[in-house]
Amino acid sequence: MPVADTSQLISGVAERYASSLFELALEAGSVDKVGADLDRFQVLLDESEDLRRLVASPVFSAEEQRKAIVAVADKVGITGLVGNFLKVVAGNRRLFALPGMIRAYREIAAAHRGEITAEVTSAYALSTAQETELKSALKGVTGKDVAIAVTVDPSLLGGLIVKVGSRQIDTSLRTKLSTLKLALKEVG
Repeated sequence: MPVADTSQLISGVAERYASSLFELALEAGSVDKVGADLDRFQVLLDESEDLRRLVASPVFSAEEQRKAIVAVADKVGITGLVGNFLKVVAGNRRLFALPGMIRAYREIAAAHRGEITAEVTSAYALSTAQETELKSALKGVTGKDVAIAVTVDPSLLGGLIVKVGSRQIDTSLRTKLSTLKLALKEVG
């Protein structure tokens, strides 16, 4: 299966699961709580190579994945809708699409609130003041309230990568160094 087809498959699966979860959260009046629980799980994914391997690897059985996900969720207090959602996703062998599901849920919830979502990748965790300033700057550019989803990637060295819709702004030090390296190769 070509790469494009695989990403479309994951995207379609992620959208369907996220839509279903959003509808349940809306009925229960817990859209924000579900979003916060998903964000907490995303932080766990970002911080744990072992958890990312468990989620992405087809080597583990559905039961092994389910047990491990339940244990992790219970340990950090993720229960209710999100706890059950994680069990269903693991039981259906769809954990590989979980990061896409979390991203899709954020987008659906933001659209419901009349916001747009910006995916921000930073070399370091942003302070509350930095997040507020970034939201304000993005609102000035887009004209809408902006919800941001921050992912930490130390390999950026510094700066940010901001994605809003189809637009991407890359001010990371890693990219600047790569550009400089290319320019120096062309000169020499």
